[in-house]
Amino acid sequence: MPRADERAHALGVPSTAPGATACRAALASPPEAPPLAGAGPHADADLPPLPPAFETLLRTVLPEPWLALALASYTAPKDVVFRLNPLRLHDRAAALQALQALPLQPLDGVTDVFRVPPAARDALTHHPLVADGHLYIQGAASMAAVWALQPQPGEEILDLAAAPGGKTALMAACMDNRGRIAAVEPVRARFFRLKANLQRLGVRIAQLYPKDGTVVGRLVPQRFDRVLLDAPCSSEAQITRLDPASWAHWSPRKVHASAALQLRLLHSAAEALKPGGVLVYSTCSLSPQENECVLDALLRRRDDLEPEPAPWPCPLPALPGLTRWAGQSLHPGLTHARRVVPTTWTDAFFLCRLRKRQPAA
Repeated sequence: MPRADERAHALGVPSTAPGATACRAALASPPEAPPLAGAGPHADADLPPLPPAFETLLRTVLPEPWLALALASYTAPKDVVFRLNPLRLHDRAAALQALQALPLQPLDGVTDVFRVPPAARDALTHHPLVADGHLYIQGAASMAAVWALQPQPGEEILDLAAAPGGKTALMAACMDNRGRIAAVEPVRARFFRLKANLQRLGVRIAQLYPKDGTVVGRLVPQRFDRVLLDAPCSSEAQITRLDPASWAHWSPRKVHASAALQLRLLHSAAEALKPGGVLVYSTCSLSPQENECVLDALLRRRDDLEPEPAPWPCPLPALPGLTRWAGQSLHPGLTHARRVVPTTWTDAFFLCRLRKRQPAA
């Protein structure tokens, strides 16, 4: 079976072996790239402050100098990241020629993933290549969940909270549209958005299910080679001081409610995974309650799952997962998890890769 690195071109996947020096470098110091032309922070005095509870969270989980990078990121528009889509794109050179008016900056460590400054957002969003599905606007941290999963051609994959479909489509690209992806989304409006996006992006191997993800593991136990759970969360990655409405629905209570649902989904994901298979859990949240604490609760109830290092091809600014929170010790393997720091070109994100042990002979 071909390896993921053999299909790196135009997939936005690593062209080097997983594990890489880029991963170690990214975790050693904050590799903050300079902002692209057109980006510029607003004066703090002109912007509303972050919610006090959220700022306290940032100051608790992000040490300096990462904290300064994160706080600055909430005062300016972010660069826009996108990838070329090989499921639709047949002439890479022509696509890059069509994009030549935009100031593209390739992302290190991955192929055919680029970023442009905020001033180019409208031009990129309305570009014909987007409407045709030849490129897809997607944050680098979001792609990292699929890079961590490493889906292979011919495998059966479960995407347990699939909308809007960007990760599903990247999985299909990594699989050369060979195999099967079961894409689950219970919310009706999001389900139809998922369906439309996958059709536009040329995904042929996904079967869509408008189903409650918490019951999937009981219905199809130990079926899937790999499972991605990009769980519904409190959406802390969307918060920005440029728009107070971005935190209108955020609160510590929302974090707590999200964690309860995430744990139910995570148990379902673990049940659906074959022995020997890989599970990636991710959220667009920084809160340990939605991340390490949810994983710790799962690992306390199951002894057949173990966190392991995730491939980290692109030098996303990230910190290891926490092994202690609110005075409580957490599973030591959670140091393999990664918390992506929000910066001028990255959104807040968390992911952890786990392996399901084979039963003892």
